Amino acid sequence: MIDLGLIRKSPQLVKERLSKRDKELARLIDQVLDLDRERRSLLTDIESLRAERNRKSKEIGLLRKQGKDSTAVEEEVRRIKSDIEGRQQRLEEVQRELKTLLLRIPNLPHESVPVGEDEEDNLEVRRWGEPPDFGFEPKPHWEIGQRLGILDFERGARLSGSRFTVVKGWGAKLERALMNLMLDMHSKKGYVEVLPPHLVRPEILEGTGQLPKFEEDLYKCERDELYLIPTAEVPLTNLFRGEILKEEELPIYLTAYTPCYRREAGSHGKDIRGIIRQHQFSKVELVKIVHPDSSYEELERLTLDAEEVLKTLGLPYRVVELCTGDLGFSAAKTYDIEVWLPSQNRYREISSCSNCEDFQARRMNTRFRDSKGKNRFVHTLNGSGIAIGRTIAAILENYQREDGSVEVPPALRDYLGTDVIRL
Repeated sequence: MIDLGLIRKSPQLVKERLSKRDKELARLIDQVLDLDRERRSLLTDIESLRAERNRKSKEIGLLRKQGKDSTAVEEEVRRIKSDIEGRQQRLEEVQRELKTLLLRIPNLPHESVPVGEDEEDNLEVRRWGEPPDFGFEPKPHWEIGQRLGILDFERGARLSGSRFTVVKGWGAKLERALMNLMLDMHSKKGYVEVLPPHLVRPEILEGTGQLPKFEEDLYKCERDELYLIPTAEVPLTNLFRGEILKEEELPIYLTAYTPCYRREAGSHGKDIRGIIRQHQFSKVELVKIVHPDSSYEELERLTLDAEEVLKTLGLPYRVVELCTGDLGFSAAKTYDIEVWLPSQNRYREISSCSNCEDFQARRMNTRFRDSKGKNRFVHTLNGSGIAIGRTIAAILENYQREDGSVEVPPALRDYLGTDVIRL
C-alpha cells in the first residue's frame, strides 16, 4: 500500500501521480486524509479522556479517605468511561475503513513510466529475432495441437468446462521439458528454486495486492478459507512476511514452477480458442526481494533473465514498457515481453516484469535493518520466467512445418528426447 506518511506530507504529489493512472483515484486520497484526521482526533480525545478518568479516580480515593461523598465524581467517571468506549468503537470503525481504502488504492507509477490510457499507449523498447517466413499459410496452435493429438479441448471441457485443456503425449512432455529448461536456466543465475503451497490464506493474497481488489478473479475453497494461487508470485513474495531481514541477506532471488488458477473474470469472448487464456495454466515465476537503492537495476536484469528464455528457444519477441493506464495494481513500473504468434500476425504477452517498490512490502510488513540500524521496507519485483502454455503455443506456431509436424527448438531436444513432434 502507499505510505500513509507520504499521503499526509505530500497529498498533492500523490494525487498527481495517481491521476496518471486514473483521474478518479485522486478523490480517494481526500477520503484517506479525512479518515486519518478523524483517527488522530479520536486518539487524542481518548488519551485526554483516560487522563481525566485517572485524575477523577484519584479524587474518588481521596474523598473516601476523608469520609466525604464521592457519588458525583463516580458518576463523572462512569460518563467518561462511556465516552471512551464510544470513541474507541468509532476508532475501530475508522481504522477498518482506512485500511480497506488504502488496500484498494493502486501503487504510484514511477516517474519514468510513460503517461497513457491503455495498451495502445505502451512504448516498444526493443525487438529480438525475425518472424518466420513460411512458404505456406501458417495454422493456429490449436489446430496444430489437435492434429498432433497433444491438445484435447473437448475432453478438457468435458472434465471441467470451458478454458480447460487436456495436454497429453508429446504436449505433456513438452511442458515438462520447458519447466526443466527454465528452472535450470534461472538456477544458474542465482535464483533459489522453491516448491511453494498452491493454497494460501487470504492475508497472503492481500500482501501481494490480489485481495481485496481482485477477489472475483480468484478460486476460493470456502470451507477452509483458502485460495488457489493465481501465480507463484503470491507465496514466493510472502515467504518473508512479517520478518526483518539483515541487509547482507539482500538481494534474494527466488523461482518456482506452479500451476496457476484464474477465473479470468471480464475476459468473456477473449481468446476463446486455444491455450492463450486458460483457467488453469503453468508458469515459471521469478521473484526478487532487494534493497531499495538497487531495485530499478534489478528490474532491468529481471527482464533480461525472462528474455533469455525466449532467445534460447529461438522465439521472436518484443519488449514494451507499459504506460500508466495499463500498469498492474501493485506495479510502479512494468515491462511486458510479447512473443510472436504467426497465426495472429502479432505479438502477444508471455511475461510481465514489474518493480512494486515497497508497495507489497508495506502490506506484508517485510523489512530489513540497514547499516545504521534503521528498519526499512524492502522492494519486491516479480516476472514470469515464463508462462509455459503460451510458450507451447508459440513453439507450435513458429516451428510448424507444412506437413503438420513441429520442429523442436534445439535447446529443448535433449530435454524432450526428439527433434520433431509428428503424428
